Amino acid sequence: MNAHVATPTVSAFAWVPDFAKGQVRDLRVRWALEEAGLPYRTDLLSPGQANADYRRHQPFGQVPAFQDGEVDMFESGAIVLHIAERAPALMPTDPAGRARTISWMFAALNTMEPPIQTLGELDFFHADQDWAKARRPAMVAWVEKRAAELAQRLGDNPYLDSDRFTAGDLLMTTVLRIIDRTDLIRSQPRLNAYLERCTGRPAFQKALAAQMADFMGSPPPGWG
Repeated sequence: MNAHVATPTVSAFAWVPDFAKGQVRDLRVRWALEEAGLPYRTDLLSPGQANADYRRHQPFGQVPAFQDGEVDMFESGAIVLHIAERAPALMPTDPAGRARTISWMFAALNTMEPPIQTLGELDFFHADQDWAKARRPAMVAWVEKRAAELAQRLGDNPYLDSDRFTAGDLLMTTVLRIIDRTDLIRSQPRLNAYLERCTGRPAFQKALAAQMADFMGSPPPGWG
């Protein structure tokens, strides 16, 4: 990033239910900034605090929103791409390497995340409902198919782009972690090793600790 750009500000929630801790998507941006070696500030929001002023930055009232004095952005994937394009630690500088990285970023969000996110929502929010129980086997099969395809492509490489960690790995890891409590990913030895390799990175550990430290111990008044 240019020297004149201000310290980035990342919006995040000050409280979420326990099952969502470590999963909120500002983690993606925090991790990217840590990998890039860039300091940042957080703008903490209470649930329901997405007022009209905040929605000028994030029209859907979600997190993260991102400002660095140069850009005012929302959507975690777009923000990570913005950071990666300015950080050789996250994206190769040659056109072919850049194209591979961007392709994996979109694959994480467009190919892997839809079935994984849907399965996660079924398990976390609707597990006791008959319609969810009926739908779950099809979603499991879809996730298993995508996981097997990803594992086959990964092969024995440490990362998606051979031996180099990129923003594609960053987003793919955050997607796989959505169902990390199931055995759908852990039962794939290659993906299990890949996930542990990526989440073992110091930048991830630092970003995760920072997100967890920002959460309040109790829900705000009126929650639920």
